[in-house]
Amino acid sequence: MKRFFTILAITGMLFFGATQFSYAQEEATSTEQVAATDDAASQGGFRQELKQRMIEGGPGWMGVIMLTLIFGLAISIERIIYLNLSTTKTNKLVADVENAIDSGGVEAAKELCRNTKGPVASIFYQGLDRMDEGIDNVEKAVVGYGGVQMGLLEKNISWISLFIALAPMLGFLGTVVGMVQAFDAIEKTGVMSPATVAGGIKVALLTTIFGLIVAIILQVFYNYIISKIDSIVNNMEDASIKLIDILIRKK
Repeated sequence: MKRFFTILAITGMLFFGATQFSYAQEEATSTEQVAATDDAASQGGFRQELKQRMIEGGPGWMGVIMLTLIFGLAISIERIIYLNLSTTKTNKLVADVENAIDSGGVEAAKELCRNTKGPVASIFYQGLDRMDEGIDNVEKAVVGYGGVQMGLLEKNISWISLFIALAPMLGFLGTVVGMVQAFDAIEKTGVMSPATVAGGIKVALLTTIFGLIVAIILQVFYNYIISKIDSIVNNMEDASIKLIDILIRKK
């Protein structure tokens, strides 16, 4: 949890700093080159266009949508770091455990697993710790603690899927609100002209666009994290089977 809030704070500061720098840069440019503002906007790249559209979308809806992106990225980065640290070379670990059992017995193998990071080493330790209770209890310990490790690997993943669903929903809500504002403008003026409704419709479409962009970005991270978890789980299951086979042979 402490690591998550640290990553969240760093992500938020980077995003806020980049935004403030962009705004300051815009103000300086507009002050020095007022006559060239339209040309710069028309010739700007994708980043400039994206930044301009965010400003036009309004701070209210865009701020909420960007918060979903910040929180989603913070959780994704935390999960990616955790999963990369949890990745171990299972074949090497299995060989090291077997050599440790041959040279120093179960206690030496337990010491090796205790000093090795990752869920596979933790599962091995729980299994070796119950070696005196028989193979059946070892299998139960491996299966039970494997479930615990899977829960740790999948921790906070549901929040990413929530933000993936929430971002476009907020965008669509902004669309509805923008359309209501457009019809309110028509009602007040009594004239249905493009100029009257353009502002509300523009905000409506921009919130939808950015909501979908945020969802797409987080979906890429989510799929990578899920594939990484599946890979680690497969290694855990394969290594657990190899451990049981080793213990049966050595008993």
